Amino acid sequence: MKKIDNGAGAPPRRGKRLRPDGGPPPNQSGLVRALGPVDATMIVIGSMIGSGIFITSAESARLSGAPGWLLLAWAIAGLLTIAGALCCSELATMMPRAGGVYVFFREAYGPAMGFLYGWTLFLVVQTGTIAAVAIAFAKFLGVFVSGISPDNYLFTKQPLSLGGGYAVSLSTQQLVAIALVALLTWINTRGLKLGTLVQNTFTFAKTAALTGAVVVGVFLGWSATSAARTSPWWDSWANGWSPQTAQPGFKSAGGLALVLLFGKSMVGPLFAQTAWTNVTFLGSEVRDPGRNLVRALLIGSGIVVGLYLLANVSYLALLSFPEIQHVLQDRIAVAAMKSAFGNPGAICMAAAIMISTFGCDNGLILAGARVYFAMARDRLFFKKVATTNQFYVPAAALIAQGIWTALLTLPRTVTTNGETHQVVYGNVYTQLLEYIVSADLIFYLLMVLALIVLRRKAPAADRPYRTWGYPIVPIISMLLAALLIVDLAFLAPTTSGIGILIVLTGVPVYFFWRKAAAI
Repeated sequence: MKKIDNGAGAPPRRGKRLRPDGGPPPNQSGLVRALGPVDATMIVIGSMIGSGIFITSAESARLSGAPGWLLLAWAIAGLLTIAGALCCSELATMMPRAGGVYVFFREAYGPAMGFLYGWTLFLVVQTGTIAAVAIAFAKFLGVFVSGISPDNYLFTKQPLSLGGGYAVSLSTQQLVAIALVALLTWINTRGLKLGTLVQNTFTFAKTAALTGAVVVGVFLGWSATSAARTSPWWDSWANGWSPQTAQPGFKSAGGLALVLLFGKSMVGPLFAQTAWTNVTFLGSEVRDPGRNLVRALLIGSGIVVGLYLLANVSYLALLSFPEIQHVLQDRIAVAAMKSAFGNPGAICMAAAIMISTFGCDNGLILAGARVYFAMARDRLFFKKVATTNQFYVPAAALIAQGIWTALLTLPRTVTTNGETHQVVYGNVYTQLLEYIVSADLIFYLLMVLALIVLRRKAPAADRPYRTWGYPIVPIISMLLAALLIVDLAFLAPTTSGIGILIVLTGVPVYFFWRKAAAI
């Protein structure tokens, strides 16, 4: 019978430090259990609602071709989220420690698998997402400040070519993104209280804004030209859809093609709500985790899944389906509000998205650093990252995360438009996140499987919460995730393969840290 090590991997420090503010003393990891149920729920909601819900429906509509399939993609993604939250709740209350999912993997599969998860999180998933959301913030700030643009370069007239289809640049848009990451990193080094104050404030604001967008669509939409009233709900071909248009070069046809591309249309919805696990990274800082982590995961993810479905109903009620599919730069929420209120509506939505991305990045930055902190306490990362500062937060982990995120914003991809022969610059972190989609789904599957593994390895372990619907819920969620993994591997084998290789770069790094720890 396995005894669960639910600590962060290092022995307790001797003695108790008294907090100058009179709050509770730090626990053995040097962190403080100061997050209440509202704080934890706001972290779940705030980390999930970023920029995805405001843009990804356009791509999903192009891939699936009909309103019904669009809503079903979001519904199944929501089902995976809720099922995952049910499974994760048992693991989180069983091991409420800094690092969250990293700790679950370590206990279920061993330290190597835990490290690969944490390594991928640091290398691409968490830091790349922070960079992408920061760039989205800067992009919408550009609506108000014309000088903030991806083409307004500092120091050079154009990006510096690195060869091989890559370049490096620093535009005003990139500079704003870096400044945002630096500001939020600094805020979170000043203590958990300040970080959660920012999180709660912006989460309340953006949840209200998204709710407002839903209300506008439901009560002011349903015009004669709206997708909900004019487009066939399930007949993609009747809407002018074809597999070859949805994905150029695609060879399959008929119902099989629709099923395969429908699976791909779920990628955007899945990653618009994937950050619900972030609250588990803060397991050592949540009060009464046996109750509050469950409430945060289930209530928070449930609210977001519901809002996301209603937001898509709002888009369908305000815009025609071709407008949804071909909206400028995929800014579907801005187009929806513009259709209701004209330019003032578009400007208000741009401001709401800025609020949303600001709060989302704060939550991602706040939570992500705790994973690297836990890795370092297991002697699988830089020693300094395992420390906390005078405010009882892992400042070194926050700074390391911030530096790597800032660096990720600088490299660019270089492609040439085949028709216009114009050079187009993209972002490397976007390319990396596309590569890692399949790997991230594999991690989701492994997290759910960890619940079953630990039920067998540690049946007597204390479980304040047991997953509702076990084992049916975890089995269904794993089957759905497996189908998506196979679908994406079929549609884009090279992309999926590169993603797995990115994860496997952690193997030699893991053995390096193990060797260094043994010295």
